[in-house]
Amino acid sequence: MSGAHLVHALAAETPGVPGITANFSQDNGWTYLVKAVLILVFLLTSVLFAIWFERKVVARMQVRPGPNWHGPFGLLQSLADAMKLLLKEDITVKAADKFVYLLAPMISVFCALLVFAVVPFGPEVQIPFTDYVTPAQLTDFPVATLYILACASLGVYGIVLGGWSSGSTYPLLGAVRSTAQVISYELAMGLSLVSVFLMAGSMSTSRIVDSQTQLWWFLPLLPAFVIYVISMVGETNRLPFDLPEAEGELVSGYMTEYSSMKFAWFFLAEYINMLNVSAVATTLFLGGWRAPWPLSAINDGMFNEGWWPILWFLVKVWAVMFFFVWVRGTLLRLRYDQFMRFGWKVLIPFALAWLVLLAVAQAVRQFLDVDLRVFVGIAVALALVAVVVVWFWPEKKAPPGATPRAAGTGPEPFDAFAGGFPVPPLPGQSLPPSPRRRALVPDDAGSPGASGSPGTGAPRDTPHDKEVDRG
Repeated sequence: MSGAHLVHALAAETPGVPGITANFSQDNGWTYLVKAVLILVFLLTSVLFAIWFERKVVARMQVRPGPNWHGPFGLLQSLADAMKLLLKEDITVKAADKFVYLLAPMISVFCALLVFAVVPFGPEVQIPFTDYVTPAQLTDFPVATLYILACASLGVYGIVLGGWSSGSTYPLLGAVRSTAQVISYELAMGLSLVSVFLMAGSMSTSRIVDSQTQLWWFLPLLPAFVIYVISMVGETNRLPFDLPEAEGELVSGYMTEYSSMKFAWFFLAEYINMLNVSAVATTLFLGGWRAPWPLSAINDGMFNEGWWPILWFLVKVWAVMFFFVWVRGTLLRLRYDQFMRFGWKVLIPFALAWLVLLAVAQAVRQFLDVDLRVFVGIAVALALVAVVVVWFWPEKKAPPGATPRAAGTGPEPFDAFAGGFPVPPLPGQSLPPSPRRRALVPDDAGSPGASGSPGTGAPRDTPHDKEVDRG
């Protein structure tokens, strides 16, 4: 039975709103309020634990203790940091647009808190000491996954407005970078999720979890899962994709002019977004709240009933969170041009190719009398041919009128002060030797163009070089 047929069969047996599997017919206003408060408490406590968890894991990777002073195993260190941010002096930049400056971090946090409204923690559970049964989920609707993507898209407005309203250069650069980053990597993320929609036949989160009864989607949709994992790291501005807040270039990016609790709101939004994308990965690819095999086969699936599924859901979410920390402690930050090239020239084309291949495979499977194994073999052969063609494709030749540079001359010297403001060299460009280096290395004095005299082709002394000579 295909995924779509399985979902339709489940929907036919489940009462409630058409298009979803979870039954919210018994829920009332108080039920929704209690669930919303519990989700809010869960997210806030999870952020405190995530900060401690990240510090401890990175410390173990670097062979050091990490937080170990406040509370048992240092568990109260995150609470102490939160109190420090709460009590710090609140500074508002004089040049800032005050209303937008205060609104921006609230937008980021508010949009981050909305995602868990449609994430299923488990199936229907019975409230202790009562006969009341309710789904372990706040709500669901037929396009719940589109709602998640919409919340993630709106969250970037907090970053953009925060950087723009600060009235400073570095926050503005971080905000512009974040805009380009979210546009680039959210496209790949959306394309990877469409693969799940094709297999499950629905965009409802509860239906997608029920469609993974026999097989979790990360196995047949492994390329889409890999694309989603890479995209979720870029979507949350985490290493190696934390270009909007790159400390070495932009001080602290879009958060440079924020302090005290306004900074804490952005910090909170970042960690809640990590939990959000981890929960989405768990729900759409890792079986949701379903127990892993062989536990799911014990006693007719007893571990998929009652309160047990909430445990499996949390274990999977924190496994993905560990991946976040592992990547941060392992990889270096990419250059911005590498980052954008990877998103537009690798991830998006690969995601499109995979989506087209999957759609054709689903069409062949449902509408044509063709063995799927034959189709997969043909698709793999065509993919190998495409890889070989791309690998051996001849390089682009120089235009007919272009004159090649003489051998051994190397790239032209780069003048960092040519435009009146110092800029770093781009890949392939090289800075000219400084006057101090020419004075310290005698061999450079006899080389062509080392003296800096007119007509030798040597670069002129820049204002920076003159300052170095005076020092």
